[in-house]
Amino acid sequence: MKKAKPEAAGERIQKLLANAGWGSRRQIETLIAEGQIQLNERIAQLGDRAVPGDRLRMGRRSLEIKANQSTQLPQVIAYHKPEGELVTRSDPEGRKTVFAALPKIRQGRWIAVGRLDINSSGLLLFTSDGDLANRLMHPSLKVEREYAVRVLGEVSPDMLYQLTHGIELEDGKARFEEIVESGGESANRWYHVVLVEGRNREVRRMWEAVGGRVNRLIRVRYGPILLGKYPRLGQSRALEKDEVQALLRLVGKA
Repeated sequence: MKKAKPEAAGERIQKLLANAGWGSRRQIETLIAEGQIQLNERIAQLGDRAVPGDRLRMGRRSLEIKANQSTQLPQVIAYHKPEGELVTRSDPEGRKTVFAALPKIRQGRWIAVGRLDINSSGLLLFTSDGDLANRLMHPSLKVEREYAVRVLGEVSPDMLYQLTHGIELEDGKARFEEIVESGGESANRWYHVVLVEGRNREVRRMWEAVGGRVNRLIRVRYGPILLGKYPRLGQSRALEKDEVQALLRLVGKA
C-alpha cells in the first residue's frame, strides 16, 4: 500500500499574501503567473510555499514570514460612514473619502467590504485580509446586509409585496428578504430591510422601481456585525476577537 506523501512545509504564498491584504487569492495567483511576485531572491511559482524567515516581494511591497503568520487573526474594523464621503482611496474632485478617516494599519492595507454611496451612511467593514473581504462580498454566500430606510410618502401593501417577491431592475431581478416597518412621523416612514447581495445603489433603486422615494439610508448590520451606538459617526473601532471569529466562521475560514 502506497504511503501518502507528507504535506510540504509552510503555507501557500497566495494564502499568506491574501491574508496580508495584497488582494484575493485569485488576484495573487494571476500576479504569480505573470512573474510579479518574488520569493526570497527568485521569481515565485504557483504552488510555492513560504516558511518563517522567507521574504515575499512585489515591487516596493515586501512581507517577511513569521512563525505565527498563518494563525494570526486578520485585522477588521467597523467604520460609521457619514453622508458625503466616498468609498474610494482618492477622488479627482477632492471630495472626502472614507480611507482618510481610517486608523493606520500595522501591515498591508485596508480593504473595504462592499460600498455605500455618497448619500448613504452607516456600517462599513474594512479588513487587512483580501480573501476574507472577497468572500464576505461574494454573492454565493448570501451574507445579509440590513438597512434602515426612511421613505417619503405613502407605502402601500402592494409595494411591500413587490419588494419582497421580486422586481426587475436593469441588472436583473432583486428582492428584500425581509421588510419591517419601524415607525416614523408626518410623511416619512422608517423601514428595516434585509438584502443578501450588494449591487450598486440596490436599495434605492428597488424602492424607486415601486414608486417610493428614499430620503435617508443607513446600513445597520453586515452579517453578524451590528452598527450599534459605537463607533460614533465618522469614527471606527477594531472588532473584538469573537466578532472576527464569527466572520471567519461565516465564510468558512475558521
